[in-house]
Amino acid sequence: MNKLEKYLVGGAVRDHALGLAVADRDWVVVGSTPQEMVELGFEPVGKDFPVFIDKKTSEEYALARTERKTAKGYQGFTFNASPEITLEQDLARRDITINAMAEDADGNLIDPFNGMKDLELGIIRHVSDSFVEDPVRILRVARFAARFGFSIAEETKQLLITMVANGEVDALVQERVWTEMSKALNTDSPQIFFQVLRNCGALARILPEIDELFGIPQTAKYHPEIDSGIHTLMVIEQAAKLTDDPLVRFAALVHDLGKAKTPKEILPSHKGHEKGGLPLIKQLCERLRVPKKHQSLALAVAEYHLHMHKIGELRPETVLKMLEKTRSVNDDARALQVAQCCTADARGRTGFEERDYIQADLFLEFQQAAKSVNSGEIAAGLNDGAEIQKLIHNARVVAIKQVKQTSTIAQRLKQS
Repeated sequence: MNKLEKYLVGGAVRDHALGLAVADRDWVVVGSTPQEMVELGFEPVGKDFPVFIDKKTSEEYALARTERKTAKGYQGFTFNASPEITLEQDLARRDITINAMAEDADGNLIDPFNGMKDLELGIIRHVSDSFVEDPVRILRVARFAARFGFSIAEETKQLLITMVANGEVDALVQERVWTEMSKALNTDSPQIFFQVLRNCGALARILPEIDELFGIPQTAKYHPEIDSGIHTLMVIEQAAKLTDDPLVRFAALVHDLGKAKTPKEILPSHKGHEKGGLPLIKQLCERLRVPKKHQSLALAVAEYHLHMHKIGELRPETVLKMLEKTRSVNDDARALQVAQCCTADARGRTGFEERDYIQADLFLEFQQAAKSVNSGEIAAGLNDGAEIQKLIHNARVVAIKQVKQTSTIAQRLKQS
């Protein structure tokens, strides 16, 4: 280990400077070869790029390298790693200045591209013109903007726009889009990710279902923000304030996709948008290969979020159908996810951000009532499956009806 000229690089240096916990420590090794790394006990990973694992710490050590875009090689790039490549040459191939810093073994900062200054100013800036060679970097800029709340340097904004105009974004592998998008959904301000992509034109190319919401009007009485796209960003912002559950955040993002397909002659009304959005959600999820668990909640919320808003007016039979269709009857976690999504939808409107949303509380009361029905006791001694299901259904309806009659929340909604 002591023979290596090694430098801590990238996110570890950045996050330490920000006072954040450092999850992963990556190292660059200068002046060594793959053979020497193996002789020192490092385990090579990948045959197309010079990265090694320290078996004791599980930390990654990469030989200093340059890279060139090509039709072949790892993710479309070929790498040149040799003992002659300097640390600065290696840092120069990185995407943004705040990720292009290093520390030597004594903790001294190496910062050839003024990343620390940009970090202090809260600016995301590309390192060099080679930025354009990898369209994933468009997504990474948007994600870092969402994670840190940083602004984007004007020259970098213009470069993103140029890359989109030149068709670079069209070459993105869909799985990589989801990887970056799912990371962005886990940030404190995921709405910034989508706004950055829209500002440079990338949203229309990679997430057209969301981009098409912008410019679609809604009824001002219920949506003072008017624009469906703005509403969507406000909803994902509210979802992030409510929970760090990535399924809830994704469902909040896509809950209103059907509004983009509303016939112009009925605008700003959006009758039927709930079911109209379902094929669009499926289309998006299939294209990006979104996990099934994300898709399942998203479809449930899209179809039934208006039921939640009107839950105080629903008949007990309709409430039970909603619980069944959203798979919430016996699943407390699922019921909470649905409630949180609908709360985010209700608060994702101008002037409604801090309002109570007691409809979600009533939904959870109904769910607990339906869940409390003892199916085993009802089924005891009976053999007819259809009859058993009917009796359980009726018992749940009665339980929900009782809550509707006695719940203080139900009474408040009735009086409002």
